[in-house]
Amino acid sequence: MPIQVTCPNCLKRFQVSDKFAGKQGPCPACKKTIRVPDASEAVTIHAPEDDGPKDSKGQSVLKPITRKDRDFTRRHLYIAAGVVLGMLFLALGFRFAMGGAPLWAQIIGVLLLAPPVVRTGYSFVHDAELEPYAGVELRNRVLICSAVYAAIWLVYAFVPAYVLELDHANEMSWTTAGIVFSVMILIGAAVSVGAFELEFVSGLAQSGLYFVTVILLALIAGVSLAGQPGARRELDPDWEDEEFVDDLVQSPSSMKLTGVAELASIDRIGQLTGTVQGSSV
Repeated sequence: MPIQVTCPNCLKRFQVSDKFAGKQGPCPACKKTIRVPDASEAVTIHAPEDDGPKDSKGQSVLKPITRKDRDFTRRHLYIAAGVVLGMLFLALGFRFAMGGAPLWAQIIGVLLLAPPVVRTGYSFVHDAELEPYAGVELRNRVLICSAVYAAIWLVYAFVPAYVLELDHANEMSWTTAGIVFSVMILIGAAVSVGAFELEFVSGLAQSGLYFVTVILLALIAGVSLAGQPGARRELDPDWEDEEFVDDLVQSPSSMKLTGVAELASIDRIGQLTGTVQGSSV
């Protein structure tokens, strides 16, 4: 039976006849003298004992469980790319035909983009060492995650306008918009972690893929997301308005100026009255 030999110098592996066991000789690769292991030094690897049921020939009747690697990245990548390209052409059409996408088109785009982008993102970020979700379970998780992703846009639509007292969300600055978008991506990452049992970094990548795609398509479609100046509000002075009265009370200098103006008006009226009476006499 041949003996497996590994040269300690060049790590070359080769076989020699068992008649050279325990003897020394040159390595066929590096020509340095090495010792052939003795038969007692040989390592024997035994197969694990199989205590399971066997057939009449002594063969195990149990079939080993094999993992099926699902190669779905390419197919779903094509689907997602087709949806994004379709949305891109629609965005360009809205921009040049209508000057921007209307609100109903924005809502439909947010909803339609979510499932293919979420599905494709999962195929890239899921842990390769774990069995990925598939079938109905995967479909349900994609739909749930997509619905929550679309709902997260309510953060952009209402929270900044409510906190900053704006008429529309696009009146906030781009700095504020960047903070809002970052918060939305973080919320989406938490949703991905809960829906697909991902690491937080992987969930962040999946969430960022969706929201960045939507933001870019919105800008291409001519949608104003931020930096839009708000309409000027004209103050209609009302003497019965408590705020207007409070402003007058808190501004004594203004009241002094008002009093001086009233005295000047009264003096002017008296001068005009005297002039009229003199001319009539």
